[in-house]
Amino acid sequence: MLTSQENITPSVSEAGRKDAGFSLLELMVVVVILSILALVIAPRIIDRPDQARVARVQSDLAVIQSAVKLYRLDNFRYPTTEQGLRALVSRPSSEPVPRNWAENGYIDRMPVDPWGNEYQYLSPGVHGEFDVFTLGADGVTGGSGADADLGTWTLE
Repeated sequence: MLTSQENITPSVSEAGRKDAGFSLLELMVVVVILSILALVIAPRIIDRPDQARVARVQSDLAVIQSAVKLYRLDNFRYPTTEQGLRALVSRPSSEPVPRNWAENGYIDRMPVDPWGNEYQYLSPGVHGEFDVFTLGADGVTGGSGADADLGTWTLE
């Protein structure tokens, strides 16, 4: 006859199954699979920040280009190189002073490029009536890749 104590205590084989975990071999297989995934996926992710910065520059350039064109519609001329892109945010005081400058400006604030530099402006431009551009990550004219100059002439 079994006592109540004998029914409650699990056998050794049952306790062994409850404490069973992953074997070293199973853990190694998981580590190898994760390593292979990292080798395949990581190179694709690493290039993304540069692509994102270029996309942001193109977006900023399109906004600034539209604001410069609105300025011209109101004032019959583009801001001068000396007035610069500041003319889109606050009324220029240097000649030629715009007569029909929009009360709230043409853009809320002047964006900076993804590398923390101000966008450059030339009027007349080298590539058109005006040029808005950034010198890229290195801040120097020319370059390739992330260091390449990007401007309104590169917009698609």
